[in-house]
Amino acid sequence: MGMAYHLAANAVRKLFDIRISGPPVLDAAVHFPAAARFAANWRGVAAEARHVAEDILAVPRFHDLMPEQAGLSANDDRDWRMFILKAYGVPIVGNLARCPVLAGLLAATPEVLSATLSFLAPGKHIPRHRGPFRGVLRFHLMLSMPLDDDDMPASILAIDDIAHRLGEGDCLLWDDTYPHEVWNRGERIRAALLLDVRRPAMPWDMALLSHVVVGLVGTSIRLRSSVRMAMEGRR
Repeated sequence: MGMAYHLAANAVRKLFDIRISGPPVLDAAVHFPAAARFAANWRGVAAEARHVAEDILAVPRFHDLMPEQAGLSANDDRDWRMFILKAYGVPIVGNLARCPVLAGLLAATPEVLSATLSFLAPGKHIPRHRGPFRGVLRFHLMLSMPLDDDDMPASILAIDDIAHRLGEGDCLLWDDTYPHEVWNRGERIRAALLLDVRRPAMPWDMALLSHVVVGLVGTSIRLRSSVRMAMEGRR
């Protein structure tokens, strides 16, 4: 399964790389105008993330959901936990019910294909890697950020070797097929909202292929009740 996943991901990535180009970081106002709505409501979303984190051990680790990603999630003894509300168009109903503010924002933003509350433990390092699919863009909204001794954000997101330090309420729209890695060098959990949104204005053939890829993955999730249960932290 792991080898098949990586072979398929690499094939899709190469095809999209040939047909679509763009910078690592994009203007959210142009490519994802709804970003402003999420940013304006960040405090409400952050409050819901804090509530979820009260029982952090019930939130699945990334490699619990995708064993083929163990190299990123289980690379050290620090946790990367993912509370998934929507995955490739599939709503995770139980999780959405726990986050009404975020659920309302997602309901009003159909271009969001996936939505996750991401929790990085203190000291966690996510090694350098690339996402598989240029048909979507990644939106980061920082909800809880530990600070270093200089009162600077202690968690760093490096995209294409450029370091980004997002403070609470800050957001960033970027292409996760560029090499990137993350460090939480703080002493408390870093929480962020991660959205995958449809890339606008793609060539028609790439838009069609993107629709097919999203549909296939979404159908797989719908058919596998064990996957949906794991997303809700159930077994």
